[in-house]
Amino acid sequence: MAITYRKRSDRCPGALRPWPAEDGLLVRLRLIGGRISATSLRSLMSVAEEYGDGRVHLTSRTNLQIRALPSHDGRLPDEVLAAVEATGLLPSQAHDLVRNVMVSPQTGLAGGRADLRSVAAALDAALLSEPTLGELPGRFLFVLDDGRGDLLDRRCDLGLVAADAATCQLRIGDGHGPLVALDHAAEELAELGLRFLSRRGSGPTAAWHVRELPSQLAAASAPDPRLPQSVGPLAYGEVPGGHHLEVPEGLLDRALVDSLTSVSEILIVTPWRGVLVPGESR
Repeated sequence: MAITYRKRSDRCPGALRPWPAEDGLLVRLRLIGGRISATSLRSLMSVAEEYGDGRVHLTSRTNLQIRALPSHDGRLPDEVLAAVEATGLLPSQAHDLVRNVMVSPQTGLAGGRADLRSVAAALDAALLSEPTLGELPGRFLFVLDDGRGDLLDRRCDLGLVAADAATCQLRIGDGHGPLVALDHAAEELAELGLRFLSRRGSGPTAAWHVRELPSQLAAASAPDPRLPQSVGPLAYGEVPGGHHLEVPEGLLDRALVDSLTSVSEILIVTPWRGVLVPGESR
């Protein structure tokens, strides 16, 4: 495997490490599986209106960004950081950059082979409980496919695909790992994350991704024959489990946020810059 050399460190933005854009600071907030409460989204919208450009930006990794924020020596002023933390979307400053967890948006609502909501929550808890995992690169990505195949085309560092309601096959870099019980998948993924950190090295050759390691992170396995084929993006409009709203240019304004949060207490940002409203059809 070729050694990767970079002239700069990972600069993927967070709240504690914002990106200095031309219009001000840009902050990215991680959502586990794209899920966000109506309360948190309304609160974030208020932060964007008071301090930023008045909009909440969706990303293709199911996270949220706000931009045009003020800077104090390249960081958010204390009052702005406090307002961001008050949204509930920054549960740990030490893990600001590392909670990059994509999950099949419809999981637990309709279809799929397993409900991955508890697995995603357990993975988040495992990340937050281990200080060392706060050192994962900001671009390091976990992808959890519930067996419907909607996220199989998403390149990841670590992840899983549900084979049935109780079993999944791990994804490790660009290959597959062992079959494991879903009940133990989160701890397996967290352990692999620690193993990655122990092997990634330091300096300009330090790996940002599992595929950049000089040797395999774990023994490779053949794909289980039960694994699905990729089904591509979720269609917009009424879908099983809710309504998938296309968000023009991935930008949420106050009117759209008020509309979305008036019909559901939980919303799901999707990898296709849309919002899935559970149970909603129109």
